[in-house]
Order: sequence, then structure tokens, then C-alpha cells
Amino acid sequence: MSRATVSIVPYLKALTELFGSDLHCKVGSAPRVRLDGVLRKLDAPMLTQEDTEAMANELMREDLRQEFARTHEADFAFSLSGVGRFRVNVFRARGAVGLVIRRVAIGAIPLDELGLPEAIGTLAMERRGLVLVTGPTGCGKTTTLAGMIDKINAERECHIVTIEDPIEILHEDQLSMVNQREVKVDTAGFHVALRSAMRQDPDVILIGEMRDQETVHAALSAAETGHFVLSTLHTQNAQETIARIIDFFPPHEQAQIRISLAGALRGIIGQRLVPRSDSLGRCLAVELLVNTGRVAEAIADPDKTSSITELIKEGGFYGMQTFDHHIISMIRDGLVTVEDGVQAASNPHDVIVDLRRMGLVA
Repeated sequence: MSRATVSIVPYLKALTELFGSDLHCKVGSAPRVRLDGVLRKLDAPMLTQEDTEAMANELMREDLRQEFARTHEADFAFSLSGVGRFRVNVFRARGAVGLVIRRVAIGAIPLDELGLPEAIGTLAMERRGLVLVTGPTGCGKTTTLAGMIDKINAERECHIVTIEDPIEILHEDQLSMVNQREVKVDTAGFHVALRSAMRQDPDVILIGEMRDQETVHAALSAAETGHFVLSTLHTQNAQETIARIIDFFPPHEQAQIRISLAGALRGIIGQRLVPRSDSLGRCLAVELLVNTGRVAEAIADPDKTSSITELIKEGGFYGMQTFDHHIISMIRDGLVTVEDGVQAASNPHDVIVDLRRMGLVA
């Protein structure tokens, strides 16, 4: 006699109680939880195809079930009372249903509790222009953006419009009015919602991710016309971020895009997670670019764009810092080990040289 199919609820509770970041459910394997960057197997039975299908159906609304039947993909947010809020991706792999579920915060964490440089709080209070938060999946981009929106919400009387896929962190009105729109629920797509947002009297526009040329173009246009725009890109550092934005466009448009970006950009916040030396989680390493006159000149001139990392190194007066500068300070303060810090660095050799000069390694 076969056993009854299982519910997803106990595994969501386990994810929350263990303070894990993600839950992975796959046919033929026990569920696993990502703890401090490492995927750990739960003490649970192997999942069957019936189990994962039941889990997916337990989480999905009817419209999502129909979408999944057509496309074999579904990405959405899910809240479980008394447990938490989650971002869910359901997919098919070798014909079987799989799930990856990310635990997200119910509300925003204030910027001053995130351990971010003070200059990021200053960037959050810009009245116009474009700020980008970059880094790999799972490095806390959404958390940083939510902290910036929370600061604006608490300190400015304005209208904030967010366009997200899906909505992960909910914001209640404070001094600001916040309207959060979810792609495929409230709007057909990012660029459609952006066009509509321009008719909604926004002061601040958050775009969950800049995925295509049309969205990038609309974001730049909004930033140039007096709005404050926040968004994310999956890039490794500030210099690569600028190159990625320009590469969204055909060569004959790139000169104009460079000029637009040089004028609209206010800053780029790059993020990476590095294991803590005490094994109690991970530290956030941050690269911060602030768009000064020299940086704007380097963005506009393709012959100078390669100098952006050097300009960040020289921009301490404006609060700028490279990943390597921040990682060296974390090694110096004992927050991360030399091995982990060097592995996360942009230029490991240069970091080792600096550490030797400081007497921190032999």
C-alpha cells in the first residue's frame, strides 16, 4: 500500500525554524534547505512524483496551475499564516515537478540594521535619477532595495510605485503612499507597467529587475524626466553593470545610451556574500559607485569606461569603495578568513599583496 502524499507546510516550517534561505524539493531526493550558502539534506523521506505535484498544487492559485500546464514554469509569492512569506518557483525537470522556495522577510529591514555603508542611505534620498543594486541571485538585492524603499517611505511624503515579479516584501504606507504591482497578477509585464506608471504621478519607481532593452530604456527615460528609479541587475561589479546596460542596445544607439546613463545614474551598489569566520552565517561585501563628474565622463566615453574601477578606488571622499577594499577591512577585523575573503575578491592577487603590506599574511 503506497503512503499518502505529503504537504509542503511542514517543510516551510522547517525552512523558517532553521533560518534557511531556500527549500529545494525534487523527485527521488529528500528535501534540502540552504543554510549559510550550503544545501543541507533534511531528515525526511525521498519525495515521489505524486508528492511534488501535490506540493505544487497546494501552493498555486488556479490561474498559476493553468499557466504551469501551458509553460511548465511558474514564479509567484506565497504567504503562510504564522510561518512566513515565500517566493516560489515551480518547474519541470526530466518530466517531473520540482520546487525551489525562497524565504523572504514579511517587512523591510531598516538600512541601518543591514550593515550597509552610510552613503547608501544618502543615495536612497535622491529625488531623481537611477540607482542599481547588483550581484548574483541570493546576495540580498531585494533586501537592500526594500530597506531603501522603507527609508523613503519613512522620511518623504511621496508616491512610490513598485513593479515586481513577484512581490516579495510588503510595505505599509508611512509618510509615503506605496502601490505595489505584481507582474502577471496586476500587470502584463515590466515595460507595460512602466508605461502605465508614468501616468500614475509617481515620485519613486522600483523595477524588480531590468531584463530587456525596452525596460532599460523606459527606466532611463523615467530617471531623466525627474523620477527616482531603483532596480537590479545580475552583474558582478559596477564596471560590468555599465557595460551590460550599454550592451542591451544595438551599436548605433550606444553613444546616446552612454550619454543618458552618464546623466541619469546616481549610484551602483554591488553585493556579494562571504562566509563569516565564526561560521555563524555570512557577511555582506559591498562595492559602491557614486556618479561623480569623473565617473560620468568615463561612462560617456567608451575609451575611459575601463577606468571606472580605479575611479571607485579613488572615490573614498564620496563614500565609494571596491569589493576588495571592503573584503580587506573584513579580514582585518576578523569577520572573514583570509581564504574566504580572497576567494570572494575581484582581484585575489592584489588583495594578497595588500594583506602582506598590512602584515596580515606572511
